[in-house]
Amino acid sequence: PNVLLAGSDAGSLSKEGAKLLDPSGTLQPGIPMCPPEGDGGTGMVATNCVRVRSGNISVGTSIFAMFVLDKSLSRLHSEIDLITTPDGSPVAMVLANNCSTEINAWIGLFKEVLEAMGLEPNSHEIYSRLFNKALEADGEGGGLLSYGYHSGEPIAGFSEGRPLFVRTPDSRFNLGNFMRVQLYSAFAVLRLGLDILRLEENIMIDNILAHGGLFKTPIVGQKLCAAALNIPVTVMSTASEGGAWGMAVLASFLMREKPDEKLTDYLSNKVFSDTQGQGITPDRDLGNGFLKFLQYYKKGFPIEQAAIDHLDIT
Repeated sequence: PNVLLAGSDAGSLSKEGAKLLDPSGTLQPGIPMCPPEGDGGTGMVATNCVRVRSGNISVGTSIFAMFVLDKSLSRLHSEIDLITTPDGSPVAMVLANNCSTEINAWIGLFKEVLEAMGLEPNSHEIYSRLFNKALEADGEGGGLLSYGYHSGEPIAGFSEGRPLFVRTPDSRFNLGNFMRVQLYSAFAVLRLGLDILRLEENIMIDNILAHGGLFKTPIVGQKLCAAALNIPVTVMSTASEGGAWGMAVLASFLMREKPDEKLTDYLSNKVFSDTQGQGITPDRDLGNGFLKFLQYYKKGFPIEQAAIDHLDIT
């Protein structure tokens, strides 16, 4: 199909198409079609992040952030993917392959310990209690290091992954520091990509809207995310609806009452006008702690490479 902007007429479902999709005849022809979008574009719409200098972040087994640019990038960066909003504005996307998988693995281990003691732990409560312990930690995480690389991480320069936890005899090894470092590690590679946009391209990022399972525990993930990325982070009540809802919103935009209304105005004035969101600005002390951790994190890359080169247990 031809490339079309959001709100353009992409035709309607034909009689033959309806029969192909649903031989029973329940699906009727004539349904208006909106231009197809990938999960990036529909995710932008679902989180109201199509206006210039807006951005969103999706946190799960992988983590990615998208920012609507107010200017073109000066050159090619292999770490940055370029896409567009559904209405054609340029978007820079930073994608890290690894995020919460390693956290989930450790939580599973802690759950086994509790079960071995004859308890019946609630997974949600385990996440909540352990995440909150991270707020009691030392600034940089006590000198602990974690690389949750279950697969390669191109931004960091790794074609393969080896989950790795490292400390020295003098590291302050306690539960709070352990959990803070696990969460810091989940955001570290994304920060490396964002620094390319900010430091090499002078891209201004005002705020990001975050969604994903890591934010199910209130405040903690959001607070550490804001500090790690040095960007105000907002979590909205609709953020978890996902790309399918974004596509439905795009379909409703096609049927809008004001044909000349722009997508950005339609989203702000009609779709998200009453949506509530909780914003958190970066905490200076947490941010300074993360920067110190990030220095250790980058300095330890040869350790991760050595694990890739020598650790192959099959």
